[in-house]
Amino acid sequence: MSMDKATVANVARLARIKLNEEELDLYTNELSGILDWIEQLQAVNTDGIEPMSSVVERLLPEREDVVTDGNIQEDVLANAPEAAHGYYVVPKVVE
Repeated sequence: MSMDKATVANVARLARIKLNEEELDLYTNELSGILDWIEQLQAVNTDGIEPMSSVVERLLPEREDVVTDGNIQEDVLANAPEAAHGYYVVPKVVE
């Protein structure tokens, strides 16, 4: 599939990219080449092939998902300008 200059100019206008005539020729050829390559990929028979996220089969170590409070409440509250009863104290903003 090849792209013509008018299509490339329209795409550039939609993307708000200003192209001069020389750049228009260059990108017309580049985009046509990319679309030709995509057509070649679409011609490959992929029936029965499972999708994959990587070319290398790798299992990552997993840990048990345990919810904790981190046991660092005092350390966190040490940065607060004011704290009371284990919480931040903030000024009232709604009356």
